[in-house]
Amino acid sequence: MKVFLSCLLGLAVSLTQAQELALVKKDKKIGYLNTQGKLVIAPAYEKAGSFSNGLAPVFIDGKWGYINPSGDIVIEPQFDNAKAFNSGIAVVAKEKKWLYIDKSGQPVELPHSDKLYDFDSNGLAFLRESDLIGLMDTKGNVVLKPLYTEIKPFEHGFAKVKQGNKWGVISTTGKTVITPEYDEIDISGNGVFVARKGTAFGIITADDTFKHVKDATKIWPFLEGETLTYARKDDKLGFINTQGEWAIEPQFEKARAFRNGLAPVYLDKKWGYVNAQGELAIQPEYPDAEVFSSDGLAPVKVGKEWGFIDKSGELVIPAEYGISVALIGFLTSGEDKGFINGLARVKHKGKWGFIDTKGQVLGNEWFDNAEPFEKAN
Repeated sequence: MKVFLSCLLGLAVSLTQAQELALVKKDKKIGYLNTQGKLVIAPAYEKAGSFSNGLAPVFIDGKWGYINPSGDIVIEPQFDNAKAFNSGIAVVAKEKKWLYIDKSGQPVELPHSDKLYDFDSNGLAFLRESDLIGLMDTKGNVVLKPLYTEIKPFEHGFAKVKQGNKWGVISTTGKTVITPEYDEIDISGNGVFVARKGTAFGIITADDTFKHVKDATKIWPFLEGETLTYARKDDKLGFINTQGEWAIEPQFEKARAFRNGLAPVYLDKKWGYVNAQGELAIQPEYPDAEVFSSDGLAPVKVGKEWGFIDKSGELVIPAEYGISVALIGFLTSGEDKGFINGLARVKHKGKWGFIDTKGQVLGNEWFDNAEPFEKAN
């Protein structure tokens, strides 16, 4: 019996940890929707932010505080501004002063920084000293002394850094992965770095060698898990592989990223899709088209509205939606189009909501606004 109860408890904890919530706005108030379509926190807030680390900032009676996924206030409204929790720490403003707090709402003493920055999921925050930036962890250890004029947020375990006018890359330990010697650099999701040195575009190999891609005048980063990315030669776009070779010769007016074996391309003023061999897998017939999701569906525009096709090109969800960004919180993750974990955020007749891969409306309800789902814990 004890073992059974323990298993049930473990399952409950697992489900709680996996919970995702989305900000939704209804009748000028903000609440939170779960992926089953239930309003777990009724719209009651004038302003609010997304959940992270199990807490979300909410605006009550002129001050910011924090609630948990059950809607309970766990940090009383007392701040003039409040940002998201990451790695157990958040940046807040109180009495015209910015400070760090922990999840109990207590101030956290950390090394002095001329400006306070949010911590990230790696447990790191920027540390500014005059015009230079370094890194510190949540315990106050200086991971990287301020050495760089600019550090971009970490992506896939790496961050772009600028020293003088040149760009390089560091790891989460502060170690130099690529020496700052490039005029441009991009971090890909598959571990390949794309860079420009002077007028030459290329990739950086595993041994930190720059490999020039012949005739390329622009290269975009690879998506996670993909082996092809799009690049420009003269005024046409094609695709290169991870060795920096042209896998599909430049021939398209426009192109977007490969995902799930297909990439959108623009030819003769219409969008279609090519496969990894450069063959037209879906003929150009759309005014606009986006990349495929991991769910195997892609948004395409038919007339003035958007629908979704599968990899055979069949329109499986009718074109009756908008997919443009319309974020409502002051804490946002950017623009998300198409399906993510089986749900797509769409607009219909002036309202926002979510549909599943069968085209069913989540909770059979539409809202004045809605933001993408975020992990609550």
